[in-house]
Amino acid sequence: MLGFIKKGLEKTLGAIKETLPEKVQKIDKQILEEVLLESDVPYDTIEEIIYYLPPQKSVGREDVKRVLKSYFAYDNNATKAEAIKPPFVELIIGVNGAGKTTTIAKLANNYKKDGKSVMLGASDTFRAAAIEQLKIWSEKIDVPIVYTQQGHDPSAVAYDTICSAIAKKIDHVIIDTAGRLHNHANLSNELKKIARICNKAYEGAPHRKILVLDGTQGNSCVNQAKAFNEIVGIDALIITKLDGTAKGGSLFGIARELKLPILYVGVGEGRDDLIPFSADEFIDTILDAMFVSNNG
Repeated sequence: MLGFIKKGLEKTLGAIKETLPEKVQKIDKQILEEVLLESDVPYDTIEEIIYYLPPQKSVGREDVKRVLKSYFAYDNNATKAEAIKPPFVELIIGVNGAGKTTTIAKLANNYKKDGKSVMLGASDTFRAAAIEQLKIWSEKIDVPIVYTQQGHDPSAVAYDTICSAIAKKIDHVIIDTAGRLHNHANLSNELKKIARICNKAYEGAPHRKILVLDGTQGNSCVNQAKAFNEIVGIDALIITKLDGTAKGGSLFGIARELKLPILYVGVGEGRDDLIPFSADEFIDTILDAMFVSNNG
């Protein structure tokens, strides 16, 4: 797992190395500020990190880790599928270009690898291309899909998907949604309606509303996330394209601002490149680039 996280953070680790060419036993706080800034940790978060570190000018790895880990206190608060009688219904939300459709396919593939059955719902009926893309992925990973024509009611697709999954005793339902800009009133109403109709199809659904964020946007996606959260109430996050950016440090700012668990991170284009997020592994990978190992 650590290897996959390291792969995803390659560009971020490169930015750290440019600021701190040699690993240290203890790091000067001013240098730490520069390293965090280069990794796209927001400045107010950096100030907070420095404030909670010991008062000495230089600090060790464990002190830094203790403070950094506090930003992921929400890591395990998301609803677990095991607590729900199947099907476990997830609504996938996010703007166009964030990698939403590919993420749905990777998530479905993860569930299949765990021996679970999966059904997809193509409720992004705004774009014909979105329906086609999800259909192609459903064939690639061999999972059933419910879809309709462009322009049809997305809530009806969600309803039919859940009803079909109940009848066929499917474990997981993953429903795509339109990715128009979050400030469009029609999208806001559409998402709220889909959530309501999911509950009509199966009381309590959707059990988890996941927002997909583009990691290459860094902290600029926080306002976008807040807007979606206000519309429909987000339960958890997936960060995509982490391998394509030096902004890995933005996850601290995102976690701090949104107070939501990060479930997975995308670290490549392959179907197996969506990995469960671990705060410990994420932080250790970053700190490994700064500090010499305990063995010297």
